[in-house]
Amino acid sequence: MPTRVCCCCSALRPRYKRLVDNIFPEDPKDGLVKTDMEKLTFYAVSAPEKLDRIGSYLAERLSRDVVRHRSGYVLIAMEALDQLLMACHSQSIKPFVESFLHMVAKLLESGEPKLQVLGTNSFVKFANIEEDTPSYHRRYDFFVSRFSAMCHSCHSDPEIRTEIRIAGIRGIQGVVRKTVNDELRATIWEPQHMDKIVPSLLFNMQKIEEVDSRIGPPSSPSATDKEENPAVLAENCFRELLGRATFGNMNNAVRPVFAHLDHHKLWDPNEFAVHCFKIIMYSIQAQYSHHVIQEILGHLDARKKDAPRVRAGIIQVLLEAVAIAAKGSIGPTVLEVFNTLLKHLRLSVEFEANDLQGGSVGSVNLNTSSKDNDEKIVQNAIIQTIGFFGSNLPDYQRSEIMMFIMGKVPVFGTSTHTLDISQLGDLGTRRIQIMLLRSLLMVTSGYKAKTIVTALPGSFLDPLLSPSLMEDYELRQLVLEVMHNLMDRHDNRAKLRGIRIIPDVADLKIKREKICRQDTSFMKKNGQQLYRHIYLGCKEEDNVQKNYELLYTSLALITIELANEEVVIDLIRLAIALQDSAIINEDNLPMFHRCGIMALVAAYLNFVSQMIAVPAFCQHVSKVIEIRTMEAPYFLPEHIFRDKCMLPKSLEKHEKDLYFLTNKIAESLGGSGYSVERLSVPYVPQVTDEDRLSRRKSIVDTVSIQVSNTEEITFEALKKAIDTSGMEEQEKEKRRLVIEKFQKAPFEEIAAQCESKANLLHDRLAQILELTIRPPPSPSGTLTITSGHAQYQSVPVYEMKFPDLCVY
Repeated sequence: MPTRVCCCCSALRPRYKRLVDNIFPEDPKDGLVKTDMEKLTFYAVSAPEKLDRIGSYLAERLSRDVVRHRSGYVLIAMEALDQLLMACHSQSIKPFVESFLHMVAKLLESGEPKLQVLGTNSFVKFANIEEDTPSYHRRYDFFVSRFSAMCHSCHSDPEIRTEIRIAGIRGIQGVVRKTVNDELRATIWEPQHMDKIVPSLLFNMQKIEEVDSRIGPPSSPSATDKEENPAVLAENCFRELLGRATFGNMNNAVRPVFAHLDHHKLWDPNEFAVHCFKIIMYSIQAQYSHHVIQEILGHLDARKKDAPRVRAGIIQVLLEAVAIAAKGSIGPTVLEVFNTLLKHLRLSVEFEANDLQGGSVGSVNLNTSSKDNDEKIVQNAIIQTIGFFGSNLPDYQRSEIMMFIMGKVPVFGTSTHTLDISQLGDLGTRRIQIMLLRSLLMVTSGYKAKTIVTALPGSFLDPLLSPSLMEDYELRQLVLEVMHNLMDRHDNRAKLRGIRIIPDVADLKIKREKICRQDTSFMKKNGQQLYRHIYLGCKEEDNVQKNYELLYTSLALITIELANEEVVIDLIRLAIALQDSAIINEDNLPMFHRCGIMALVAAYLNFVSQMIAVPAFCQHVSKVIEIRTMEAPYFLPEHIFRDKCMLPKSLEKHEKDLYFLTNKIAESLGGSGYSVERLSVPYVPQVTDEDRLSRRKSIVDTVSIQVSNTEEITFEALKKAIDTSGMEEQEKEKRRLVIEKFQKAPFEEIAAQCESKANLLHDRLAQILELTIRPPPSPSGTLTITSGHAQYQSVPVYEMKFPDLCVY
């Protein structure tokens, strides 16, 4: 019952107190006395200077009723306060608001859930009122703390617990709406407030049973869901909070998210973490996206020694953030993203290498294997992030990133790379090479440059090709695939997949354009370098089928994208040189590899003959392939790369009809207007410092027969060239001179000398082969003579008509 006074005393009481007392009925169940409430409202509007006194008196009554647990009168007092608050908008309302907030605080401090909800509802109504002028002295620290605590309610009754949590979330939403718009007001963006608000919202968002994993921004929740579901209401409030964040306070809103995810160990599994950062990236203003990415990178650095799956979870969150930010403004963080990711890639490989070295027998091995697999998850996540980020950058930025990554790839024997590999060892270095090249492969995917010079400038091509000389088939595969990404400007690579004899190339519908001047200049400058790497790549002992397929695709793409008549002749010379190397076998390759080279040459010559559409050339290639199908199927890709293919014991006894002959090709192309003079010059790969860096033997050993400075070509010279086992200092000096000549002399001079020497050699061998054969003396022997035209004949020991020539 409200306190009643006698009539005499009542007449002496101030009017505002009498008006306030009259709104309370004798029985609180009757509710607010509406007629008396209208009088009190009229009085407050007419005399706004009395508002502060009205508020103070109402607060006094409410405090007394709260202590005495008179909930009915508490409800009436709050209803009256709400109506007065909504009706009065004068300057004098400021003192009244203080009384109002004091009463709300009293309700929130009470232990009764009903009163806590009542106080929250009143505060939300107040938060929706737009005040004419800000109150600089008003602070909401208590309300932030109290509403945050309500968000974590652990009441035993589930319904009451949900009701209190919803009230806490709505209260936080009210505080946000009341304070964030005016920077002059007491701000809630300070870390001490954000450290309470953000975890409270995330705690309730965690209760979502099925985390939304859609790529795009999730649809807005319905009004019913917002009111009844704490998780949906918390997510809505979180979005609103982030949407109001500005440049200066963005980091304060994001950092508590990391603390919450760390504390609750939500990086593994990371579905909730991904969900949170999708909300963040879609809610903030696009120009602030790079701030979030920087925060993720910083947290990744801070957790660099954590378990692999934790790091992988953070990196996957970064991938999702980058995927969204890439559609808008990335800002100045491009290189920082790649630099940080590459640093963590190196750390992951280092951890993996250390685990392998420190592994021992028994259960430790199982532990080590598990860690290795986890580190591979980290590495794959990094590569995927690098690739996705790189593929969404504009072309000019992507070129810079390609150079940046390529500069990190370590090459044995050089110190040009910028990645610290001192702790990795050979196994770790190989692993980081593969990881970096895989990253580069992802970045170059889909890259379309108008000219090949733009895609493969010299500053990028030289370091890219260096790993192609290393004795690791997987590295060479990755280099070729990167080159294919950059060369294939018309999406023809999928049509060339797999090495095979194509019956009709026209069915592939190859897309190509006329070779531009820039591409022609590129091939004049870099063509020999490309040929050399393809030639040496074919002769590696650890090649597998995929290597031959990629080498074939390289030749085909060069033909499609970069080949004019001069380049076509060079490619045919290269193919014939590969055929020669497989037959002579100075590198002592296994029979499978020799047959693989022969199959590659057949597949390429079949392709190029149809591309240039010279009937006589096509006829010669088709005839050789037909004979091989019947007599030597292991020279064709469809057979040699099958699981169980019968291999020949040797290649020396095969008939020349099984080989592609230079003179036949020259004759067919010459009849169609091609300049075939260079076909008579055997292909000789250039010698560079890369041979020494890759620990490869000098290729001068294989070409000294074609080029010599002073020696006259006699049969004794041929014999010495074939038998290189007893090489002396004089011969080594000659080789040095040849290397120097190749490095410094103009290409035209070298080609002319090679051509003249080869012609003289061919004429001499032709004379030998046309001599009258006499029965060989006993014992007899044989000598395999090789000409520049790839004609091979096992010749018995002869007595020659020429007294100065005798072959042994």
